[in-house]
Amino acid sequence: MRGVSIIGVGITPFGVREESLVALGAIACRNALEDAGLAPEQIEAFFLGNFAGQAFVGQNHIAPMVAHATGLGAVPCTRLEGACASGGLAMRQGVLAVASGQVDFALIAGVEKMTSAETDETASILAAAGDVAVEASVGSTFPALFGLIARRHMHEHGTTREEIAHVAVKNHAHGKLNPNAHMQKDVTLPQVMDARPVADPLGLFDCSLISDGAAAVVLCPAETASAHHEKPVEVLASAQASDSPALSDKRDITTFYATQKAGEEAFSQAGLSREDVDLAEIHDCFTMAEIIALEDLGFFARGEGGRGAVEGMTKLGGAMPVNTSGGLKSKGHPVGATGVAQIHELTLQLRGEAGARQVPGAEVGLAHNLGGSGATCAVHILGATA
Repeated sequence: MRGVSIIGVGITPFGVREESLVALGAIACRNALEDAGLAPEQIEAFFLGNFAGQAFVGQNHIAPMVAHATGLGAVPCTRLEGACASGGLAMRQGVLAVASGQVDFALIAGVEKMTSAETDETASILAAAGDVAVEASVGSTFPALFGLIARRHMHEHGTTREEIAHVAVKNHAHGKLNPNAHMQKDVTLPQVMDARPVADPLGLFDCSLISDGAAAVVLCPAETASAHHEKPVEVLASAQASDSPALSDKRDITTFYATQKAGEEAFSQAGLSREDVDLAEIHDCFTMAEIIALEDLGFFARGEGGRGAVEGMTKLGGAMPVNTSGGLKSKGHPVGATGVAQIHELTLQLRGEAGARQVPGAEVGLAHNLGGSGATCAVHILGATA
């Protein structure tokens, strides 16, 4: 297997966008190709993360449509669907295609257009990423499921409401520095604590945003990457794992087994320890999800993940900044784009191009992309090149 490097990234601003689903994907792809210095005809395979194009905008068969709009020609086009981890799965398939020697240049993108649907309809569409027969059929939307998860974590491990709220405060502070973020504004701890309830104990500011947007990445063999970009970023690990979609089938709803397994595999592939990671993009679909992921990935002991935001360890300037992009909480969560957008942020950071949110001297970054209530997980570890 060959080493794989990132030589181009592109993104659209996240938020309420006027462009179509296909147009958003094509914009991000063209931006990534320009960053890589490649023409569309040089791409040999295209992998697209998209969760629910048909449900949100009535369009399926999206990968070739985005490829055509980008000018890729008759390349193999594959759409990956893994709920909120769709983008992470597209990234992994692109990495495998280049690593195996099947192709030299792969384009990976993620896109979703969600704001055209009403909020209730969006909640129903997203609920289909869980167990429809067991949970969604009785009204268990994802805010409800993560509310249950949060309350159980508080009961078993002593996590406090204040610790959970600090995650939102931190990620909004980061997102304010990101010109592509959906919500670029600070929130205070009292605002988060006193916000309109959504699903106990979670309130309005504990939930990720309904967004439109797209992101894209260009990959090539590591051995030739420096010929295409002066600051290529190496893919040190690409791992994936799965678990039961239904909370009722899980051994413990305060931990996500898929995250644990994908994380262990990623660190093994990279030959690195947790202490080697300089920053991470963590899937904070809800504030509680960031805390659990930090524990599942081994950055904190069980029940101690909430300390990260409270004590400043996971904010800019801390020991390991988490979600410098603003995370799903502030940057936004166009579901299919999220996993690729995480790679985009880490790439900027490892190049030293993240502007006001730059982590000084960042050399290793981790991306954690979760699907559903922990049923699918993709973890990537990236490294800067000298």
